[in-house]
Amino acid sequence: MTNSRDSSLRERARKVVPGGMWGHMNAVALPEGYPQFFARGAGSRLWDVDGHEYVDFMCSWGPIILGHHHPEVDAAARRQWEQGDCLNGPNEAMVELAETLVGIVPHADWAQFQKNGTDATTTAVTIARAGTQRRKILVAKGAYHGAVPWCSPSLVGVTTEDRAHILTYTYNDAASLEQAVALAGDDLAGIIVSAFQHDYGHDQHLPDVAFAQAARAICDRTGAALIVDDVRAGFRLNLGGSWENVGVRPDLSAWSKAIANGFTLAAVTGNDRFRDATSSIFTTGSFWCSAMSMAAAVATLTVLRRDDGVGHMTRLGQALRDGLAGLSRQYSMPIRQTGPVQMPMVLFEDDADHRKGFAFCAAAVQQGVYFHPLHNMFLSTAHTPEDIARALDAAEHGFKAARAVAPAHD
Repeated sequence: MTNSRDSSLRERARKVVPGGMWGHMNAVALPEGYPQFFARGAGSRLWDVDGHEYVDFMCSWGPIILGHHHPEVDAAARRQWEQGDCLNGPNEAMVELAETLVGIVPHADWAQFQKNGTDATTTAVTIARAGTQRRKILVAKGAYHGAVPWCSPSLVGVTTEDRAHILTYTYNDAASLEQAVALAGDDLAGIIVSAFQHDYGHDQHLPDVAFAQAARAICDRTGAALIVDDVRAGFRLNLGGSWENVGVRPDLSAWSKAIANGFTLAAVTGNDRFRDATSSIFTTGSFWCSAMSMAAAVATLTVLRRDDGVGHMTRLGQALRDGLAGLSRQYSMPIRQTGPVQMPMVLFEDDADHRKGFAFCAAAVQQGVYFHPLHNMFLSTAHTPEDIARALDAAEHGFKAARAVAPAHD
């Protein structure tokens, strides 16, 4: 597999883009052979700039939930684009989308829109502070809620003051959460929780019911806001919100990624308790009322609800998990598969340096299947049983490659 066009673009980018690429999409951190630049996508497939085709299990890091270029979503976006996208104010599509979300999400009495996940989580935190007139926000250790100073995983360029009112707890540990609440005292504005624990490079953990109930009880007792960050998982686990699966409803939720099948959009939904606070804060953006993205979101949610998108992704995700488990046993290469099957996370046992995982993924990508060695992956409704079969064929090459780099005592 040659990547001459990709190599050329990387060289050009290094001259005009600091580091050649920024953030989590920097392919330098991936195994050799992974492309940095892509040309197009269609359905469950992706093509890089050198023409190589992949079965896509990253789905653009989550936004693609119906497959690349879903015809109904694209048609809705195109119709709106022909009328106007960035106007002097919102289009009717904003009201329709807000009505759609309020109709789908049980805790939602209203919706407000932004452009990306960081916008949504930051807006939710701001609303919590405005609504409670308090400052402290509790965040799980290692959790990712965006890429601005209050929540960035990097401390470069971040000041102590940026995080002066952030306290941490351990996910799924109710006692740890209570300790953080005690530290916050009478200044607790909110608790923000990930839909499930999906820290980079670590096993995933679904929320314990007892932990979720404890978080809800604390907020009820103290008057703080319970915020679910559903940016990554939203609409893949439950259309009504990921914590519907544990029977706990938040005061506020942050959404983005899959909401418009790749069109740029984010949202905060909330209950009536925080309606006035939401209308009182100042939060805005020149592109936050993109009518095209909102029309795409209405179409995306309509298709997901009509076609039981969650059920489809669950069935195929389980087939992938079962197949990988079988190959793991066949090749005597133990793996850990954690979290929801719609968002697979696969790590090798006894692989602290990730040599096995990198070898596995490097071999798979050579076979035209795009896995990730350290980040959770994503299913879409465009994936088919044939895609799963092709993925398992590539995974067989991956297990052989992983076994070849494993120490002799493994």
